[in-house]
Amino acid sequence: MIISIVGIVLIFGTIFISSQFRSNNTAPTGNDKVPKASLPATPITQPPPRFKLPPPPPKITKTIEARRGDTFVKLLLRAGVSRLDAHRATRALGKAYRPQALKEGQLIRVNFQTKSWGVKSGNFIGFEFTPNINKILKVRRTDTNLFTLQKIKVLLERVDNRISGSIDTSLYLAAVKSGMAPSSLVNLTRLFSWDVDFQRDIRKNDKFDILIERLHLENGQFKKWGQILYAELVLSGKPIRLYRMKTQRYGVEYFDERGRSAKKALMKTPIDGARLSSGYGRRRHPILGYTKVHRGVDFAAPRGTPIYAAGNGIIRYVGRKGAYGNYIKIRHNSTYSTAYAHLRNFSRNVRTGRRVTQGQIIGYVGSTGRSTGPHLHYEIIVNGRQINPLKLKLPSGRNLRGNALKSFLNIRDNLKERLSRFPK
Repeated sequence: MIISIVGIVLIFGTIFISSQFRSNNTAPTGNDKVPKASLPATPITQPPPRFKLPPPPPKITKTIEARRGDTFVKLLLRAGVSRLDAHRATRALGKAYRPQALKEGQLIRVNFQTKSWGVKSGNFIGFEFTPNINKILKVRRTDTNLFTLQKIKVLLERVDNRISGSIDTSLYLAAVKSGMAPSSLVNLTRLFSWDVDFQRDIRKNDKFDILIERLHLENGQFKKWGQILYAELVLSGKPIRLYRMKTQRYGVEYFDERGRSAKKALMKTPIDGARLSSGYGRRRHPILGYTKVHRGVDFAAPRGTPIYAAGNGIIRYVGRKGAYGNYIKIRHNSTYSTAYAHLRNFSRNVRTGRRVTQGQIIGYVGSTGRSTGPHLHYEIIVNGRQINPLKLKLPSGRNLRGNALKSFLNIRDNLKERLSRFPK
C-alpha cells in the first residue's frame, strides 16, 4: 500500500517538472506579455555635423592717382562711381579736409562691394584718402545710403639719423650714395638757396652733414624721412651751419650758430635742379642773331619743373607779355621786384593782386614767347632796373634777440649733443 502511494507521487512530480521545463524553454506566443528592455542612460558625445557658409563676395579696390587739375569728383568718376555718389561722398570728405587742396600725384583708394564671385564691378561703398602720413580719412556708405567720414590718426615714432658725405662729381650723386632720399636733398638745397648757388659754388671735396628725422610705425616699419634738424655744407673749406627752430608765431625757421636767419630777402635761384644756361650781360641772341644785353639769367630745366616765388610779395602782373611769353612779376617791397618768363603755365590761384610767400609754387617751366627751349628767364629788379641776380648782396632775414635768442641757443646746444651721438 505504501509502495503504491510513493509511485503515484513520483509520477505526478515528473509530469509537473516536465511542464515547467517546457514553459521556460518555449517561444512566447502572441498572448504572452514580454517585459520591455531598458536602455542605458548614456549621453550622446558626437556633435552634429557643421556646415560652413561660403565666404562673402570680395571687395574691389581701385587706386586712382590725381593729375593736374583733377578734383575728387573727377577721380571718383574715373573709378566708375556715379556722379551723384561722387558729389555726396566728396561733401562728406569736406567735413575734415578741403577738397580744393588735392595735389597732383596724391592717391585715393575707391572701394566697391561685388554681388558674386568672378565679377569685376560692384556697388560703390566708399573711398580712402591719406592727406599726410599722420592721418587716414575714410568715407563710407551707411546702411541708410548716406556717406559718413571716419578720421584715423596714425601714430609715428621719430628717430634721429645722421647722413654725411663728400662730393666727388655732384652733390646729387654724393647724397644718394650716402643714403639721402631725393626729397631730403631738395629740402637741403632749399635751406641753403639764399647763400649758395648750387650750379657755381659746389666744388670737388666739398662736404655735407645733416641730422634728420626718420619716421616709422610702432612695429618699426619705415614710413618716410622727416624734418632736417641740422644741416652743414663745407664749401672750399668754409662751413655753413643751420639749425632748425619752431615757434608758434613764425613756424619753422633755420638759423646759423649766432641766431641769424637762413632766409634772405630774395632767393638767388627760384627753381630746383636747374642748370644756368645763360648769364646776365651782353650776348649774341640765339634767335635774333645780333648782340643784345641779356637783362636776367636763364635756368634750363625740364618742361613742367616748378618755379618758386623768390620772396614774399604781391603779384603785379600775370599773363602773356610779348617775347617773354607767359610772365609773372612780383613786387616784394618798395625796392625789390622779381620777374619770371617763358612759363608753360601758371599755378592755381596765382592772380594779379594776390599775395605770395617765399618758396610758394607760382608756375612751371616752359618755352613760351621768344625761346629756343624750356627754361626760366629770371630777373631781379632794384628801383626799376634789372640787375644781375647772381651778384646781388641780399640783406639778412630775421635775427634773434633777447628771450628768442636764449631759446634758440638751448635748441642749438641740444641738437649738437644729439649729433655727437653719431660717428661722423
